[in-house]
Amino acid sequence: MKPALVAVSFGTSYPETRQKTIEAVEKRLSETFSDFDVFRAFTSNKVIKKIEEQENLTILTVDQQMQKLIAEGYEEIYVQPLHIISGSEYSKALHQAMRYKNQLKTIKVGKPLLSSIEDYQNVIAWLDTLAGQLAEDEALVLMGHGSQHSAFTVYACLDHMLMKKPIFVCAVESYPEISLLIERLKKSRYKKIKLYPLMLVAGDHATNDMASNEENSWKSQLERAGFIVEAVLKGMGEAPEIQQQFIEHAAVMMEGTRNG
Repeated sequence: MKPALVAVSFGTSYPETRQKTIEAVEKRLSETFSDFDVFRAFTSNKVIKKIEEQENLTILTVDQQMQKLIAEGYEEIYVQPLHIISGSEYSKALHQAMRYKNQLKTIKVGKPLLSSIEDYQNVIAWLDTLAGQLAEDEALVLMGHGSQHSAFTVYACLDHMLMKKPIFVCAVESYPEISLLIERLKKSRYKKIKLYPLMLVAGDHATNDMASNEENSWKSQLERAGFIVEAVLKGMGEAPEIQQQFIEHAAVMMEGTRNG
């Protein structure tokens, strides 16, 4: 029997971005690791419930997927999270997977996107390609999710590493906040802002908190501050460079066990 490779993400109830991001990464994983059976799991119960109601489609949690695979006879299971940081959702996936270590010959969990200095440098190299399309008075503002977990520092670290570039990082639910960035931008040469999600998918946060015309959306706040704003609803999972990083993380996880 082939070993199993589970691609796990927070998930999204937006079918179009799910196809362009999560499904695209899963496809790349299947093509790269053809001697593995690839499966999906989401960590958000709320998203899973919404998809069930809207699409009549059942997506399993990590816990449920592990139980199912073990019942089907899989003895080797590898879990590659598609999370951006090692925050609470990553921890949830890790703990649910490792709960079954005594029932398996092999269980391994890979690292999220931003886990090492090389990961940061690779993401910055990709962001440089986006920034290369900007005019002199334009800046790129990235919307991270944020976390109450200690991993919230990832966003501030990335923002600091981008300090000499026209690229800024903020988070919806933690530091750095958009209000602080607006004050920084007012003192800068930038007049136009391109908003991008620093998230795997362009889902609920990107659509509503970032790009909508609602009073408190980032787009509205920046426009009130006098900037011309363009919001780009494109999840990171659409980028081949980001897909490749997840593949490399999965390959590192498998090292010494199998040739992926």
